Amino acid sequence: MTKLTETQTRILSAAAQRPGNIAMPLPKGLAGAAAKMAVNRMITNGWLEEVDADVRKGEPLWRETGDGHGTTLIATEVGLDAIGIEPVVARDRPKPVSIRAGTKQAEVILLLQRSEGASIAEIVEATGWLAHSARGLISGGLKKKLGFKITSQKEQGRGSVYRIG
Repeated sequence: MTKLTETQTRILSAAAQRPGNIAMPLPKGLAGAAAKMAVNRMITNGWLEEVDADVRKGEPLWRETGDGHGTTLIATEVGLDAIGIEPVVARDRPKPVSIRAGTKQAEVILLLQRSEGASIAEIVEATGWLAHSARGLISGGLKKKLGFKITSQKEQGRGSVYRIG
């Protein structure tokens, strides 16, 4: 196992004390190329993970991605274990949901959030997708990946109508 440097230990220890195990901000004096090198090595070793930052919660940014979004760093279970903290207790932060405006996925979400919901035929008409693609987005993308609670109800004249509940 790779031995942690003093800087790496300080980063992981600070992250373990923050909500969601966020590793930002980095210790004072660690900036520029030195910070990038330290963080990249920690990511390679599996001690840190770069995730989408939730700017609404004020999470500090590690870097901007160029599309108006940013990332932050969190200590992983492996990183916390490396400093002797039980990983099962420490990892309580769900991955943030990132939905870009103007995408077909965002359009489908808006349709499903309406009080009248949307049928597969309405989703197909709005997106230009085939019906199996619309169903795949609902079950795989929205329910499983993003964790939305989606209900389905048969309505006369519309068939199955889906809503985000």
